[in-house]
Amino acid sequence: MYHRIRDLREDKDLTQREMGEILCCSQRVYSNYERGDLDIPTDILIKLAKFYNTSTDYILGLTDKKERT
Repeated sequence: MYHRIRDLREDKDLTQREMGEILCCSQRVYSNYERGDLDIPTDILIKLAKFYNTSTDYILGLTDKKERT
């Protein structure tokens, strides 16, 4: 799951700092999400899915279908 949020971020050419600002957290916290050092809280998971227009299932690795239906 963690590589998916990194890949989604990089596809949008965003830095970890920029994603932290979007999610109202620090760059350090966001970096910990990407590395898997911190579990992603449900509210952040939902924000990520909405921001990237994808499903939480995709981010969690339950499907390979990237586009939200």
